[in-house]
Amino acid sequence: METVTENQKVKVAKKIKKMFGHIDVRNAEYCPIRDVMALASDKWSILIILYLGYYPVLRFNKLKKYVYGISGKVLSERLKMLEADGYISRTMYPEVPVRVEYGLTGFGHSYLLKLLDLTEWITAYSDTVIKNRKKFKKP
Repeated sequence: METVTENQKVKVAKKIKKMFGHIDVRNAEYCPIRDVMALASDKWSILIILYLGYYPVLRFNKLKKYVYGISGKVLSERLKMLEADGYISRTMYPEVPVRVEYGLTGFGHSYLLKLLDLTEWITAYSDTVIKNRKKFKKP
């Protein structure tokens, strides 16, 4: 596997300092990173965005089927939050019964690209994580 060089560590440290350097941790009631990441990194939101990246348009029941284990209530809440933050669009058609479709916005696609980087990393290192978990559980 790859090793992290000292140069990479320095670059990462600079990025993190730039990210957090302006925040007064004694009075950090609002942290924009934490606020945005709370929804954007939620396991259900990530799966919703990934499936909407694969299927350009999905209806509620199809999303519920693909995002295995999510309840209808939680799916509805996440869709509303993702729409409010601008990741997805909701299109309602005046038919009987009403048809509602969800899709990614341009902003959602830009986030999807970052998620794909993360999922590629997860795919490459999932065996390592599983091995580490097994070693950790041993007495």
